[in-house]
Amino acid sequence: MASLKEVKGRINSINGTLKITSAMKMVASSKLHKAQEAIENMLPYERRLHHMLTNFLNAGLSVESPFVVKRDVKKIAIVVFASNSSLCGGFNVNVIRHLSEMLEEYIQQLGKENILVYPIGRKVADAVKKLGITPMGDYQHMSGKPNYKEASDLAAELMNRFVSGEIQQVEMLYNHFKSTSTQVLTRETYLPINLAQASTEEKQEKGMQADYIIEPSAEKVMQELLPKVLRMKMYTVLLDSNAAEHAARTMAMQIATDNANDLIQELTLIYNKSRQQAITNELLDIIGGTMA
Repeated sequence: MASLKEVKGRINSINGTLKITSAMKMVASSKLHKAQEAIENMLPYERRLHHMLTNFLNAGLSVESPFVVKRDVKKIAIVVFASNSSLCGGFNVNVIRHLSEMLEEYIQQLGKENILVYPIGRKVADAVKKLGITPMGDYQHMSGKPNYKEASDLAAELMNRFVSGEIQQVEMLYNHFKSTSTQVLTRETYLPINLAQASTEEKQEKGMQADYIIEPSAEKVMQELLPKVLRMKMYTVLLDSNAAEHAARTMAMQIATDNANDLIQELTLIYNKSRQQAITNELLDIIGGTMA
C-alpha cells in the first residue's frame, strides 16, 4: 500500500489537473456558445439560398452552368476540416482516420499526384504531411478564427480549378455539429453540384411547386446564384466544424473533470483508511509497550 505522503501527493496533483480541466471546459463552453450562435445565424441564410435554387429547378427551368457538369474524374480535390489544437476527444482522430481511408481509395484509382488536399486546421495538415502528401496551402487561421473572406477565397479557387478542368471533383470532409454531445462525421460532394438531388430533396421536404417571374433571365440569375451558394456553403461548413470542435472539447473536458473528481474520491478514501490504520498501529504499539 502506498504511503500517506504518496497518496496525499497524488491527491494534490489531481486537484491541480482538475482545476485546469475545469477551466478549459468553461473556456470551451464559452467559445461553443459563440460558435453555435454564429452557425445558427448563418444557417437560415444558407438554407434560403438553397431553397431559391431548388425552387427554380422545381419551376422547370433548364440550368446550364459549368458547376453542374460531370466529367470523368482524373484529378480530385479534398477539403478536410479539423482543429489547430488537441484535447477535443475523437474530433481530429475520426477525421484523420476517414481521410486516410479516402486517400487510400483515391490513390489506387487516380495516383497520389492527382489528389489535392486542402487541410483546414494544423492537426489535419500535419497528418497529411505524414501521409506523404503536400498540402495545398496553410489554412490554420481559418480553423482558429473562421471568417467569410478566407472561406470565399478558398471556394473561388476551387471553382476556378473546376471550371478550367484542372480538377473534376471536389469533396468535403468535416464534423457536423448536431448537439453538444453529438458530432456527425460528414462526407459530401462540393463540386459538381447535384441539382437533380437537390430538387428531389426540396420537393420531398416542401411538397410545393414554385411559380417565378424571373428577370432579366433564368440563366443570368443562376449564373449569379450558384457561385454565391458555393461560397456560402464553404463558410457554413467552416462554422459548422468550428462549433463541433468546441462542443467536442467541452465534452472531453467535462469527462476529464468528472474522472478527476472520481479519482480524488477514491484516493481520499484510501488516504483516510491508511491514516486510520496508521493511528491504530501506533495505539497498539503504545498499549503493547505499557503492558510490557
